[in-house]
Amino acid sequence: MKRKIKIIIICIAVLLVIGAGLFVLKTLLSKKGSEKVYYTANLETYENIIEISGTVAAAQEQTLQARSAGTVTAVYVKASDKVKKGDVIIQLDDSEQLYNLEKQEYNMATKKLTASARELKLLETERNSLLQKVEDRKVIATFDGIIADLDVAVGDSLEAKDTVGTLVNIDYLTAEVEVTETDVSKLKVGQTVNFTFPAYGNKSVTGYVTGWPAIGEITSRGATVVKAKLRIDEYPEEILPNFSFTGKIEISPTEQYVVVSRYAIGYENKEPYVVLAKGNEKISVKVQPYGNEYVKVLEGLEGGEVLIQQTTPKRSGMNRNRNGSGSGSQRNGSGGNGSSGAGGFPGGGFPGGPGPM
Repeated sequence: MKRKIKIIIICIAVLLVIGAGLFVLKTLLSKKGSEKVYYTANLETYENIIEISGTVAAAQEQTLQARSAGTVTAVYVKASDKVKKGDVIIQLDDSEQLYNLEKQEYNMATKKLTASARELKLLETERNSLLQKVEDRKVIATFDGIIADLDVAVGDSLEAKDTVGTLVNIDYLTAEVEVTETDVSKLKVGQTVNFTFPAYGNKSVTGYVTGWPAIGEITSRGATVVKAKLRIDEYPEEILPNFSFTGKIEISPTEQYVVVSRYAIGYENKEPYVVLAKGNEKISVKVQPYGNEYVKVLEGLEGGEVLIQQTTPKRSGMNRNRNGSGSGSQRNGSGGNGSSGAGGFPGGGFPGGPGPM
C-alpha cells in the first residue's frame, strides 16, 4: 500500500514539473511572438563604371638627341625654360658643314652659265643635302613647351642619337588604359573619367575619353583589350607626367537608392507604408522590387530610418537579416548593373501586400 502511494506521489510530481515546463515554454513563445522586429533603411550607391589604372603623360614629349656626332659649341636654354617651336636648343660644331655648303654654292655660281639644266638640278640636289647636314648640327624644339631636363654643356662630345634632355608640353595630360573587350561597346567619346592620384590624396581629378583604336591587343596574360585614350585639361600642380593613378570611366551617372527589407513594408488599401520605430509614425512610401528580399524606396524615406516589421515571411525556416541590406556602394568594374540582381518577387508581389505595381 505504501509503495502504491509513493508511485502516485512521484507521478503527481512529474506531472507538476511537466505542467510547469509547458507553462514557461508557452510564456516564452508568447513573449517571442509579440517581440517587435526592426529593419534599417539603407542608402545604397549604384555606380555604372569601368575601373582603370595607369600613368599620365604630357600632351607632347620630345627626347632631345644629337642627330650627328660632334662637339657642343652652344647651349641656349636650361631646365625649366620655355621654348617655341623651331627654337635652337643645342648647337654642335658645324664649321665643316658650312664650308662644304659655301663651296657647293660657289660651284653653282661659276657653272650657272655653262652647265646644262640637268647638271644644275644635280648641283641643287647636292646643295639641299648639305643644307640638311648643317641643320643636323642643331637640336631644335619641335613644339612649344618647357625644358623638363637638360644634361649637356659646351665642349661635350656627342655621338649620333645621344640623349641630352627632354622637352614637354604640359598644357594637358594624357593616358592610355586597358579596357576589356566586353566593355569596349560601352565606351563613348566624351565620357567623364574620375582620376585619383596617390600624390593628390583622396581628391579627384576629372578628365574624359578621347577615343580608342579600331583594333584590340592581346596582353601577356592572354586577355584581349583595347587601349582607350584619356585626357585631362585642368589638373593641380601636384600632378606631374608619369604619375600613377586609379580611376573610373562613368558609363552612366552615379545614383543613390534607399533600400530596405520588403518585410518592413505594410499595405493599407493597396497603398504601401512604413512605421518608424521612433514614435511609431506611419509614413506613406512609393516602392519597387529590388531583388527577392528587398524593395527600393522611391519616395518617403531618406535612408537611415529604423522601421518596424509589417509583414512576415510566408515560408518557414527563413532566417533574415533584420537590419536590412548593408549600406555602402555597389560597384561593377565591367560597367554592368551595380545592384544585386533586381527582379520581381515570387508571384509578382510583396508578402502581405497587393499584386505587382
